[in-house]
Amino acid sequence: MKTEIYDTTLRDGAQSEGINFSVSDKIKIIKLLDALGIDYIEAGWPGANPVDEEVFREIENLKLKSARITAFGCTKKPKVRPEDDKVLNMLLSANTEIITIFGKTWDFHVTEALNTTLEENLNMIRESVKYLKQNGRQVFFDAEHFFDGYKNNPDYAIAAIKSAYEAGAERIVLCDTNGGCINTEIYKITKIVKETIPEAVLGIHAHNDGDMAVANSIAAADAGAFQIQGTINGYGERCGNANLCSIIPNLQLKKGVDVIGKNLTKLVYAANSIAEIANVSAPANQPFVGRSAFAHKAGVHASGVAKNSGTYEHISPESVGNSRKILISDQAGAASVREKIEHLRFVDNVSEKDIPRIIDRIKKLEWKGFAFEGAEASFELLVMEILGQKREFFKLLGYRIIGDTIAGISNINTEASVKIQVGDEIIHTVSEGDGPVNALDKAFRKALKDVFPQIHFYKLNDFKVRILDGADGTAAQVRVNIETTDGFNKWDTVGVSENIIEASYMAIVDSIVYGLILHSA
Repeated sequence: MKTEIYDTTLRDGAQSEGINFSVSDKIKIIKLLDALGIDYIEAGWPGANPVDEEVFREIENLKLKSARITAFGCTKKPKVRPEDDKVLNMLLSANTEIITIFGKTWDFHVTEALNTTLEENLNMIRESVKYLKQNGRQVFFDAEHFFDGYKNNPDYAIAAIKSAYEAGAERIVLCDTNGGCINTEIYKITKIVKETIPEAVLGIHAHNDGDMAVANSIAAADAGAFQIQGTINGYGERCGNANLCSIIPNLQLKKGVDVIGKNLTKLVYAANSIAEIANVSAPANQPFVGRSAFAHKAGVHASGVAKNSGTYEHISPESVGNSRKILISDQAGAASVREKIEHLRFVDNVSEKDIPRIIDRIKKLEWKGFAFEGAEASFELLVMEILGQKREFFKLLGYRIIGDTIAGISNINTEASVKIQVGDEIIHTVSEGDGPVNALDKAFRKALKDVFPQIHFYKLNDFKVRILDGADGTAAQVRVNIETTDGFNKWDTVGVSENIIEASYMAIVDSIVYGLILHSA
């Protein structure tokens, strides 16, 4: 049994607030989706903007393994001949084998939005599909607002999709455009459509305004829908579209439906890569593909999965390309710490008698505000320090931060100086920066760059500050988390202090030291 997956990340997903794909972005995503084994990729709306026009030109030179490209548009305008309709002709000019068009199936939209008659709308659907078919294209018809339309006027909604089917549309895709239906409605109505037009190949296009898009898509599949449309990571207008990163593994692993076969292990890579291209942080708790999807914090959970993963995991993380994560916190027991240490890269020879010492140190630090679950590099450095395995690359002798302003000028001039010792050599450097943290980071790098030239490649990727107790106002404890990358690896560090500069300094030093260990291993 096979279910078709139709991806609309590049069109519907691009309508997410904050997402703007370039031509290069879209081509990269097409290649990722093709490698994942997606059946159809909707590349955009020809003629809608210069980016989409260029994308369709670039696509003609792509050699895809399995995916087929579709162009997206709408039915012709009222009382316009199809051969004179600009949208239909732009769709043909995209030179794709398949064209997806949407049309109105809710009588309310026909009379209020299109401002035309119900009969004219049926004619628009029929003639648009026929015209595209006469020009050698396969046609997928997206029945916009179908479920709301069916609930309001079932006879007309059915008449609309029959017009598309009888005109030759290869797929009839039922759309929950407002995203407000629930799965029992979707199943019932899809089942009725399947019984009414049994020869039609049905699809489902669900939006997530009621947080039901994944459940609705699977319900439609249960009722006979052959094609499921959605986006990677659930991107889309308003609350997003049906999330293919949840739909695909649910169908394949839970219902035994062949979707993308062995490519399922590439799902996390595709999800994360597309999130990076979109410049959107992927939710850590996203099912299946999130970095916390298989994260265990409570000691009893860590102990359970160490014995049998099925105790607290509904699937094997590796089946979707993910991995288990044991979090270290004041809730951690011996099992959690033991499991975590086994996966550390640079720690050797941990005995059973070391575990209580490590747990005690963790709990004391977390009482002060440290959190190691989001700072795994700092945790590894802490364990190395407790065990006497932490290498001292340099010793801090002192640092100073100076900030001043010039009357009438809003910019603050910030200067940091650091004095460190490397071996027998004392190095004292001064650097200016955009604020105290940036100045301090620059001063450290300047002091160390000749001795450890690899730090040139270390980049602070993310910087977060959290006030731990607002009751103390500006004197409150703050926690600073830093993510660093060398272009290939990423590592997270943490610092805590009542002084934000000191907290930042602690996280920066851990960041540099971990990087030096990483590149000297």
